[in-house]
Amino acid sequence: MVCLGNICRSPLAEGLLRSKVGQTVETDSAGTAAYHEGEAPDPRSIKIGRKYGVNISDLRGRQFVSEDFDRFDKIYVMDESNYQNVLKLARNEEDESKVDYILNEVYPGKNLSVPDPYYGGDQGFEDMYIMLDAATDKIVLKLQDGRI
Repeated sequence: MVCLGNICRSPLAEGLLRSKVGQTVETDSAGTAAYHEGEAPDPRSIKIGRKYGVNISDLRGRQFVSEDFDRFDKIYVMDESNYQNVLKLARNEEDESKVDYILNEVYPGKNLSVPDPYYGGDQGFEDMYIMLDAATDKIVLKLQDGRI
């Protein structure tokens, strides 16, 4: 799961998927920028996760690196900027094929963004949660069907 700073969207996406699949799948999140490396998620992301029973307080920000293509089968990004930044680190077509917008799981081929709630109010975090919950539900179904 990849967003800009790895403190709002991507850690919540990681926490949601982790809560749904447990230890059966390796989950992680990262940012395309190193603004918040080593920091806990934004308190508002922690709060919205806790509201729905998802604890992300143990996660720490890190920057996406090209070695992540070796470590993961699928890399979900939150928006166009993240998509482009991750693709810049791709070493080949195989790496590129692993990258997709997370909301394409709900709206295939639409390349919709999960809006960054950082500068907004609580409703932005609620909206983000709803989008990521729906997307991670679809990811779980694909994992169960062996499509990921």
